[in-house]
Formats: sequence, C-alpha cells, structure tokens
Amino acid sequence: MHFDPVLLSRIQFAWVVAWHILLPAFTVGCASFIAVVEGLSFATGREEYARISTFWTKIFAIAFGMGVVSGLVMPFQFGTNWSRYAAAVGDVLSPLFAYEGLTAFFLEAGFLGVLLFGRKLVPPWAHFFAALMVAIGTLFSTFWILSANSWMQTPAGYEIVNGQFIPTDWIKVIFNPSFPYRLAHTAFAFFTTTGFVVLGVGAYLLRRNRSVREARIMFSMALWALTLLVPMQMLIGDMHGLNTRKYQPAKLAAIESRWETGKGVPLTVFAIPDDKAEQNKFAIEIPFLGSLILTHELHGEVKGLKDFPADQRPPVAIPFFAFRAMVGCAGLMLGLVLLGGWLRWRGQLYDTRLYLLACQCALPLGFIAVVAGWFVTEVGRQPWTVYGLLRTAASVSPSLTSSDVTLSLLTYMAVYLLIYPCGVMLIARLIRKGPVEFSETASAVEAGIASAPILTPAINVIKGEM
Repeated sequence: MHFDPVLLSRIQFAWVVAWHILLPAFTVGCASFIAVVEGLSFATGREEYARISTFWTKIFAIAFGMGVVSGLVMPFQFGTNWSRYAAAVGDVLSPLFAYEGLTAFFLEAGFLGVLLFGRKLVPPWAHFFAALMVAIGTLFSTFWILSANSWMQTPAGYEIVNGQFIPTDWIKVIFNPSFPYRLAHTAFAFFTTTGFVVLGVGAYLLRRNRSVREARIMFSMALWALTLLVPMQMLIGDMHGLNTRKYQPAKLAAIESRWETGKGVPLTVFAIPDDKAEQNKFAIEIPFLGSLILTHELHGEVKGLKDFPADQRPPVAIPFFAFRAMVGCAGLMLGLVLLGGWLRWRGQLYDTRLYLLACQCALPLGFIAVVAGWFVTEVGRQPWTVYGLLRTAASVSPSLTSSDVTLSLLTYMAVYLLIYPCGVMLIARLIRKGPVEFSETASAVEAGIASAPILTPAINVIKGEM
C-alpha cells in the first residue's frame, strides 16, 4: 500500500506537536503559579507556601524536561520533511525561533537550577527572583512561538523574492494581524489548563485527607484564578473569532460547516459535513444565532465555503468537531467555576465530596481544549503552510519517500508512547506523596558541605565491632 509522503509528513508533525503542546500548556501556567506562591512565601514567611512551591517545582521540572526533549524534535522535521518550506520562510521565521532561544531558554535554563536546588543555598529574595525569571522565560517562549505561528496564519511585513519570503518590516512580522488575539487566547488557555490541574490535585489531596492545609490553599487559589480566567478566555475567544472572520474566512466557514454565504445565518450546533457533496447530511441549528455570535449582528453576513475554490478549502469535519470539543470543555469549566463560587459562598467548598470528585475528574479538560484548539487552528489553515501564499503540498521535501516517513513516524510513535507514560507516572508519584512530604526530607547540603559527616554511620558500625 502506497501512502502520500505529504500526508504522512503532516501526520508525523501532528503527532509530535500534539504531544509537545501538552507540556507548555501546563508548564507556562505552572511557572507563573510557582512564582506567585514563591512570592507569597517570601512576603509572609509561611511554610505552607514554601512547601507548595517545592511540590510544584518538582512537577514542573519533570514536565519541563519532557517539553525540551519533545520540542527539539520539531525543528529537525523542518529539514527532513519540510525543506522547501524552510527554504521559503527561513529568513522570516529563523530569527523568531532564535529570539526564543536567546530570551526564553536562557532564562529558564539559567534560573531553573536555582529554583530547584537553591532554597537553602540562596537568600529568599533570590529564590523568588529565580522563580520569577523562569516564569518570564516561559512567557517569552510563548510570545515568540505564537508570533511565528501567527505569521504563518496572517503573513505581514514581507516581500517575495525568487520564491523566498524576505522581511521588510519586523514590527509587522512580529505583530502580525492575528498575533495579539492568538497570544492572548493561547496564554489564557495555558493558565486555565494549569488552573484546573492545580484544582484537580488539590481536590485529590482533600478527598484523601493529605496535606490538608496546603491542599486548601491550592484549591482556593486555583478556583479564584479560574473565576477570572474562564470568562476572560471566552471573551478573548470571541475577539479571536472576529479576527479569524476578517483574515481567514474559509477557516471560519469550515469551523461552522457553513457552505452557502448568507445573512442572519443559524448557529450549527451539530452536523455531519460532506465535503464531496458540499452540504451537511444532517444538522441541528439555532436560527439567527450564527450571525449574532460570528458578526455581533443579527443579520450579519457569514461567508460560505462555496465562495472559495474547492482546492483552497480546508477539510471541514476536523475543525468543525474540534471546535465544538473546545467549546464543550469551556462550558464544563464555567459550570464548575460557578458551582465552586456558590459552594464557597455557602461555606461548603472543601466539604462537598461530589464537587471535589468532579474537580479531580476535570483535571484533563484544559489539555483536551488546547489540543482541540490546535487542530482547529492548523487544520483550518489548510491547504496552506503560509496562508494563501505557500501550499502544504509545495512545502514538503522533494526527495522524500513514503517509506522514509513511515519509518520515522513509527519511531516517533514508539518513543513518545514510552516517554510520556513514564513522565506521567513520575508526576503521579509526587502527587500521591503531597507537599508535606518534601518538608520531611533530610536536611539540605549547604554550600557543598553536609550538615553531618557522611561516613558517620559507617564509623559507628566499625566502632561497634571493635
């Protein structure tokens, strides 16, 4: 059986990125949470905050290490699978990736060691500063990666010379039309994802009556943060949708499975899209709501897929269903946040076992929403790597064969299916122990000198034998 190298390369890149994005979806928000808790520890001197910070720093370190390893794989694919794409856009995107390395990784790698091992070795203010630098580093990484991805979605500040994109205005390249909305939407998604992880872990510890003081602090802080983050994310998502309607109308038409251009269009709640027949086989719709949401006007016009040539339309089913999965997750999140606020008001937040179980089960919601949103963004951009300018089929390496990609894809699948479960198991072991366990460990080694002679037990044994 012969498979298209372009399709296989897309599947391989999707496999790598879909796994990788799970890690920054957690580490970006986790680093900021650690910085906040570390700041509270520095300001108040309370041991609970120090234990919470240490607990999440250890979890962050595992996820960060996995993220670095999986992230390094992606640039290699630009050379092996997508060399024509790399040759065309290298003058624009290479500096953006370099800026990420110069700003983000230097801060993260430089200060993570201090954050992990320096609590007993540096002053409290220096430890807090290290946490702050790691958090800022993760945000720098998000900034530059989202700038590069957004440029591919809404290219600006360039000219094309001999088939290559040459930057003419770096401000327009970096701050391209979709970048502010995409950055805000992604950053809030990452913070929300971490919020539900912290909420779920806090609920788990409360249900098992472990590290109760720390669990209550984590649970309460996460719920307060999510009370702001979830509604704000919905508002930003709406603004991002308006931007997509302006710059990527074909993507929006695929998201809504809208085939015909019209005014006062309904909202398609569910449908079975048929790309070949250019229609929905079945649809559940709410009259006028589509125009109201997508244009903020009851009779606003929404373009349909038939307005675009058939070879310039994205596949419909994936962005259509992925978008509804993302919105469904957001609805569940909002429901949990509102219910938590009501329970807090009644003084029953930490004692309602069913709600704690629901929060624990909701831990993966953010990850599901992030991956679904990524599918909406990337599949909805097809058939382009640079929207409207460079086709995906013209971006793949010319000498690539299906057997080459099949072999590398199977290798990536095997490695990722080994690495990720191992990482998750390590994190699960830390969670089961809880924050208090870290305060009960042996005294730290300060300035490279142990608090007691290392050979003391052996010397005692020898003395006992003499």
